[in-house]
Amino acid sequence: MQGSLLRNGLRAVFRRIARIYFREIEVCGAVPEKDTKGRIFGANHVNGLVDPVLVLTHAPCEASPIAKATLFKIPGLNVLLSAAGAVPIVRRRDNPDKSASDNDEVFARIAVHLHEGGNILIFPEGTSHSEPHLVSLRSGAGRMLAAAKALGATGTSFQSVALEFEDRETFRSRALVLYGPVRDVDARGLEGDALAQDVTKTFAQDLSELLVEGRTWDERRLIARVTELYVNDTNDKSLARWNDVGRRAERASKLLTEEPGVVAALRAKIDAYFTHLEETGLTDDVVSGHANAGARRTALLLLILPLALLGMLLYVVPYQLPRLVVRRSNPDRDVVSTYKLGVGLLAFPLWASLLCALAFSRLPLATAAYATALVLTAPFAALAWLDDVDALASRARSLLPGQAQAAQARLSDERAGLMKVLESLRARVEPT
Repeated sequence: MQGSLLRNGLRAVFRRIARIYFREIEVCGAVPEKDTKGRIFGANHVNGLVDPVLVLTHAPCEASPIAKATLFKIPGLNVLLSAAGAVPIVRRRDNPDKSASDNDEVFARIAVHLHEGGNILIFPEGTSHSEPHLVSLRSGAGRMLAAAKALGATGTSFQSVALEFEDRETFRSRALVLYGPVRDVDARGLEGDALAQDVTKTFAQDLSELLVEGRTWDERRLIARVTELYVNDTNDKSLARWNDVGRRAERASKLLTEEPGVVAALRAKIDAYFTHLEETGLTDDVVSGHANAGARRTALLLLILPLALLGMLLYVVPYQLPRLVVRRSNPDRDVVSTYKLGVGLLAFPLWASLLCALAFSRLPLATAAYATALVLTAPFAALAWLDDVDALASRARSLLPGQAQAAQARLSDERAGLMKVLESLRARVEPT
């Protein structure tokens, strides 16, 4: 009971932390029920420790994550992992002398866990990475399900979870948790190695279907920019919509692989357009004419501006500290968010505690209480401005007379020509 309360408490705390780190988190697809049992969830892995935090805090049902054994050697983190019910796995890259039997006991415990109705979260790629596509999947999830079936487990299942990020390295970006179809193990009529291979293959197919991928980062960026152009032509700017349009753009790009000249010409036009956007300080949604004016939101932001400015002033040091640590450490792209989140979890609470302590040590009690309230609320007003400052600046520039409006008119014409090219290509590759 005590362990369950601790686990639920940590889940609530980290859910709040995830909601602060990300501006918006969308959860969609075949979202599991709260009473889901005996299921392995398999997710792609491109954002370090942020990935399991995101899934575990926003899944309706509980799940025990599979984590590399080396994480349990980190003081503090090992306590959190144990409280979350994490299961350590020894990877060959961490222990080249690893034998086939090193994880047998762990697999046996997981099989019992599944047999008894527990759920597991695993990252079948085996490691976090910075590739624009899935990397080869490991067979661990399939072997776990095969072991559970050998114990007599029935009703077990597995389900893919796609994680997409607006910008995985940026604080206050957006994240998408997209659940794929539920796959019933019993219905597959397999066991042993045949079941393990089938599960691994199905996970790869399902995740590839859910994710927007590219063979290279240049291709992935082209797909993302085409997607942005189409999404901004509508009033639905959700990541779910972005993902849906992006997958269609990805399929189209695959059909055009035999026409490299066409793709190169399109990339040049799109890159030129986005370069011109950056030079003028405008955004594509403003040029498209579908930017959300957000009169109420703008009025609210103006109302809280003094509090936001106070928050920016009070927290300038801890706000810059994660960036400084990342700059000095120069970590791989897939763990930048992990570094930022980890440093922020230490820096912001400590800084807030210091400011509150200073207030009570230097000010009268009533004034100190008022100052503490400001210290604790001002950073959230600053976050609201951080979320919208770029969009507000772009809209403000578009309203300026003279050169700004002339630049917007030129960009609007350039965009219209670009969309004609895209529609022409779309007509060739999409069925009518």
